[in-house]
Amino acid sequence: MSTVKGTGDQADTLRQMAREAKKSQPADPLRPNMNPDHTGIRVLSVTSGKGGVGKSNVVSNLAIAMSTLGKKVLVIDADLGLGNLDVLLGLSPVYNLNHVLNGEKGIADILIDGPAGIKIIPAGSGIQEFTSLGQHEKLKLLDELDMLEEQFDIMIIDTEAGISENVTYFTVAAQEIIVVVTPEPTSITDVYALIKLLATRYSEHHFKVLVNMAKDSEDALEVFRKLANVAGRFLDISLDYLGCVVKDEKVVEAVKRQKAVSELFPDSEAAACFTTLAKRVIENTRQSRLKGNIQFFFRRFLDNPSGD
Repeated sequence: MSTVKGTGDQADTLRQMAREAKKSQPADPLRPNMNPDHTGIRVLSVTSGKGGVGKSNVVSNLAIAMSTLGKKVLVIDADLGLGNLDVLLGLSPVYNLNHVLNGEKGIADILIDGPAGIKIIPAGSGIQEFTSLGQHEKLKLLDELDMLEEQFDIMIIDTEAGISENVTYFTVAAQEIIVVVTPEPTSITDVYALIKLLATRYSEHHFKVLVNMAKDSEDALEVFRKLANVAGRFLDISLDYLGCVVKDEKVVEAVKRQKAVSELFPDSEAAACFTTLAKRVIENTRQSRLKGNIQFFFRRFLDNPSGD
């Protein structure tokens, strides 16, 4: 319970600091594309209990599908020690998020172009310095990302696998949480452990479940039922079935060629799944609410803290 209280106190302090800064500072010149009709960026965290479930592949293809449907999408690789989203897409960034966190670059300096018009914030690989973010780095990241809000409709955070402090930070700082699970028993077990941690320690109670590498839709629904049955018995949470991506050899081929399957094989079964998922996420009514913890793009709540 102390963790929840602490993050709530930090959020209150941040909002107060931002209110004071807002009163004393002129319009930010780094935000030339301010749109009065913009309703605020939507932040999705995509996470999993274990590695090897194709989470980064899900993130990249879901982002491409959303962009194809007309959304301006930003993807952040939040695996700060072993980031590989750029490798997965055959990209070669010069700078990454580590350069922002250590003060060498601003967030706009490290943005790279991805397939279908998506923008990507790459993470470093083989660097241990930021594998556990301190308070200073967390606040710096909040401040840097805040400058991008008006430029995008959706931000997708690709967390690292597991239950590290960085995983929980990026997950609880998002508005919506998508957990990726496969039909493997170990994946189901590990996802349940992650959900339990987020629910009991961080008061997260709403999760969307995406089943990856399913044999078919019935196989995916069975996986969801197993997870929902266990969670329903022991946790006070809400699990929503988002959908599935079927196992498709075209995905394997695309990974080998460092391309997204939605880009390389747009007529494949897996690509069709991602289009369906993207439509479902976009059409899903969201509630832009301030949670008890620190949230990305929290300044939207300064004038209307209730989110109404």
